Amino acid sequence: MALKEFKLPDIGEGIAEGEIVSWKVTAGQAVQEEDEFVEVMTDKATVTITVPFTGSIAELKCAEGDVVPVGSVIAVIDAGAAGAAAPAKEAAAPAAAAPTPAPTPAAAPAAAAPAAAAPAAFVQSSPGKVLAAPATRRRAREMGIDLATIAPSGPRGRVTNDDLTTASPAPAAAGGAAVGGHSFPPIAIPPAPEGRTETRTPFRGLRRKIADAMTRSKYTATHFTYVDDIDVTDLVKIRQEAKAAYADKGVNVTYLPFIMKAIVSAMKKYPEMNSSLDEVTNEFVVKGYYNFGIATDTDNGLIVPVIKDVDQKSVGELAAELQDLAQRTREGKVTVDDLTGGTFTITNAGNIGGLFATPVINFPEVAICGVHAIKDTPVIRDGACVPGKKMYLSVSIDHRLVDGATGAHWMNVVKDHLEKPYGMLLG
Repeated sequence: MALKEFKLPDIGEGIAEGEIVSWKVTAGQAVQEEDEFVEVMTDKATVTITVPFTGSIAELKCAEGDVVPVGSVIAVIDAGAAGAAAPAKEAAAPAAAAPTPAPTPAAAPAAAAPAAAAPAAFVQSSPGKVLAAPATRRRAREMGIDLATIAPSGPRGRVTNDDLTTASPAPAAAGGAAVGGHSFPPIAIPPAPEGRTETRTPFRGLRRKIADAMTRSKYTATHFTYVDDIDVTDLVKIRQEAKAAYADKGVNVTYLPFIMKAIVSAMKKYPEMNSSLDEVTNEFVVKGYYNFGIATDTDNGLIVPVIKDVDQKSVGELAAELQDLAQRTREGKVTVDDLTGGTFTITNAGNIGGLFATPVINFPEVAICGVHAIKDTPVIRDGACVPGKKMYLSVSIDHRLVDGATGAHWMNVVKDHLEKPYGMLLG
């Protein structure tokens, strides 16, 4: 046997860990180089990693749902079993006795650990040091849980997110203030009554990432939401003209490029709206570039790809890029670069309906703008009531960093540009 460890690679800049979403192989399986190996989710993207060399799978060291630090061993491959499929399976037979990790991540790594043929994937820590990924440590702080009191189930004695789920929060007197300054015990949902049905699926992958991000945002940024209605009667006309002009190029011009340009203009007057708080250096960082994340609803959940350098692109260029990025996002073809570097987020629920919403900030950005449905409505022009079209815009801002008055003034600039779109394009 020629056992080779496979370590979780550095998937992208700033990525410290990844969650094992699904294995594409099983223990004992013969594989070829470039076969699909494992699907991994990070805070930035979900990627499918391929097999690095031909052989057979000797051992899978992590279960689906495990959060694994970059550089740690997630599998062992027998590269000596690189011949025909049958010999490969024979070579893998001794390792096949170790059970393939079950969907319940708490039990599988512990059961597989004694059979591991490869060296330890983690450097042993000093006495008293608790092994846990940064996201797990952050979640433990939010839940008011002392990691030292948790029985670890992860590889090499690492505490996992699933361990926290079954743990009890530390008493508030012990200094473990959690979400909103309170410690909340986990809530168990009882089984369905007799004769009734329910569906239970593991809470992991993208949905858990979204939940973690939304929780951190709501209990870190102090949300303040400001709403205004916009008379977009003229914008509707100019958008129709632009849509007709770009139709032969295969580009669908929506309202979003105009809104993005109006937001850039407002940010140049109120630059605090394009900022973040660096919690490590304790610095208020105002960005001199405009990269807008566009919240996109997909079959797999909410994903926020980023349009870079919005201020340097025309309405037509933005429309084409939005169209391409939305399609690739829904097809799962976006890259890590597509999902990073945002300075501000726009969430568009206008095509769904409703009046307006109070969006949750895409932390650590300082603000998010909600775009809502355009509706026929009477408007007052020159003292007369005439048919028109209006929409609501809402902006949620981090009140720790930006005053409510600043957000209101910023919205007034956006409103003025959208109500007079020709002037915005000429300027």
